[in-house]
Amino acid sequence: MNQYARMIVVLLIFSVLSGAVLGFSYEIANPKIQEQAKKDLEASIKNVLPGITKYEQVEKEGITFYIGLDDQGNKKGIAFKATGQGFGGPIEMMVGYDPKEGKLTGLQILSMSETPGLGARIKEPAFTEQFKGKSVNDPFIPKKDVQVITGATISPAGVASGIKSALEKVTKIYPVGGDY
Repeated sequence: MNQYARMIVVLLIFSVLSGAVLGFSYEIANPKIQEQAKKDLEASIKNVLPGITKYEQVEKEGITFYIGLDDQGNKKGIAFKATGQGFGGPIEMMVGYDPKEGKLTGLQILSMSETPGLGARIKEPAFTEQFKGKSVNDPFIPKKDVQVITGATISPAGVASGIKSALEKVTKIYPVGGDY
């Protein structure tokens, strides 16, 4: 066997073994990854819907909603995901909404790629807490009814516009004062 054929056989064996190791690693790690993702989702829902102990997942018009319930089974609000465009890319967030009151109950940033120390400050409670109790009828305009972060106006604007855009769809499905 010449040198090139031997090299090809060695590379082929190495590739097959590497693929097998990666596949085996995926099979071991994937259930743990899925379990952690489920825990993170549940924690974010409970964060934006204070006072709930469980939730029901409902799909309507292509949107997944999480209806929060207390111990007695009373509905406490709805959580849904929204996406806005930040300076570093998409900003994914979980938003809590109380249709009876027409107000937001909370906001949590799930993922973003904003600049550390500037746009990434949208994850801080000092920014997210301003959305609690905000009416769905508010304009969500940065520097007017949404406080921005000094040096990072694009990220807060992305959050505000992402929430407002999602609320336009959500309030058609679950109107203010209506049942859910």
